[in-house]
Order: sequence, then structure tokens, then C-alpha cells
Amino acid sequence: MSTTANARLMDGSGIARRLVEETAARAADLTRRTGKQPCLATVLVGEDPASVTYVRMKRARCEKAGIRSHHVELPAATTTEELVATLRGLSDDPDVHGILLQHPVGRHIDERAAFEAIAPGKDVDGVTTSSFAAMSFGLPGFVSCTPGGIMRLLDAYGVDPAGKRAVVVGRSAILGKPAGMLLLARNATVTYCHSYTPAADLSAAVREADIVVAAVGRARFIKGEDIKPGAVVVDAGYNEGNVGDVDFEAAAERAGLITPVPGGVGPMTIATLLSQTVDAAERQLGAAPA
Repeated sequence: MSTTANARLMDGSGIARRLVEETAARAADLTRRTGKQPCLATVLVGEDPASVTYVRMKRARCEKAGIRSHHVELPAATTTEELVATLRGLSDDPDVHGILLQHPVGRHIDERAAFEAIAPGKDVDGVTTSSFAAMSFGLPGFVSCTPGGIMRLLDAYGVDPAGKRAVVVGRSAILGKPAGMLLLARNATVTYCHSYTPAADLSAAVREADIVVAAVGRARFIKGEDIKPGAVVVDAGYNEGNVGDVDFEAAAERAGLITPVPGGVGPMTIATLLSQTVDAAERQLGAAPA
């Protein structure tokens, strides 16, 4: 594994590649046993260039994993009611096993209402309140894909959160909050910080953290000099210029493990989405492997 300064890079691309290969084998086996190919429906509202690119990438990964991609494009002027109706229709379609609503969807749309129109059993992106409750209470369900990918990455590098201090910087409903819940479920002591946390308090919290998850959406928001020597640093941010939420070069001088941007958390997010799509298909088809 490559080394940057003192830190070892966490190769999300490599771990994700292996997960996608495992997922493809499961999808092929499911198709052979049932005659049904796992299907992920992607819903895109408008023509935001970044969103178009993300959806195209996810559909391409579906093809590689043996998952059928059913794409729905809606105009930017789509109303909340129209989007909700589309998502309910996909939820009722027995040939669709997972649903991904690409966000953001436009300020005129009630995004939460749209997410809640996705049936929990098809919420393979982990965006509904039902999925968040399952993550929080340790119940069966689907995890939010980026936090789920982070946990898989920690596992791949032998990082056990139990008994460790974890700081999550960010509190979004599908990244920061569930990341903290998943770490808490693994017996970490979790502190949330965010953009309103006073700078001195943020620095103090990060300096004590064994695991730092940066998910605030601000370039180089986490200062390298605040990283505890030997800490695990997971940067889930992606900002203009391929820059994460962590001051990477400085942080790598102190961290034990650190994710690059890009090539760290991003690939794990998509791989987790594909894996959960096959999970959903197995459950809906009553064909989970013995």
C-alpha cells in the first residue's frame, strides 16, 4: 500500500473493486436461480451536469455488476407531487428492486417528501427515515451508502471502532448523522461537530479523536495540525478542484491511516449501493443464499 508522509493510504478504489466483483457474482447467481436480474431504478430531475455525470457513472457500474439499470429522467420543472408519484410507481413495480433518487433535486421540490415516497424495502441508498431508524436502532434495513462504505473501508483495514473516540464533522441526514450512528453501534464514543461548532471547540475535539470522519462540505476545513498522531482520517468531502474537507498533506504527516480524495470514500459509496441492490433483490425474490 502506498504511503504518504507518515500515513498509510486507504485504497477505497481497490476495496470497492473487490466488493463490486463479489456483488457481480451474487447478481449472476441470483439471475441463474430465479430468472430475474436485479434492477436499480435511477431517477434524475433536471440536467445538473454533476448529477448527470454521477448517474451515468452509477449506471455503468450497474452494468459491470450484472445489475439492470432502469433510468427515469424528469424535467427540471417537475413538481414535488409529480416526483412523489414517479417514486411510488417504481416502489410498486415488482421488476424494480432498488431505487436511487439523485440529489439535489431543485429547491422548489420537497426532497424529504420525495425520499419518503421510496418504499423502505427498495431504499438501497438509505435515505428514508425508516432506514435512518434502522441504522440508529440496529434493525434490519439499508444503510446510507456513504456511511456504509466508510464502515466497510474501516473493516477492510482492521479498524475496530469499539472503545475509540470518533469525531464526525458534519450532520447531514444521509452522511454525517448516519455515520455517527453506525460508529456508535460499533461501540465508539461519538462526538458530532459541524459548521456552527466554534473553531476552538472543533480543534479540541479533533485533537482527541482516534477516528475522524470529515463530511462538512468545506474545502480543507479540518486542519492537519489538529489530527491526533496515529489517528484514522476518513475524508468524505469532495470540493472544487478535487479537494476534500481535510487539509490532506498536513494531516498525512500525523495520521496513521487516511483516505485520498478522490479514490477513497467515493468508490465505496457506489460499491455499497450495488451490493445493497442485490440484497434487496434477494429479499424481494425470496432467494437469499443459504
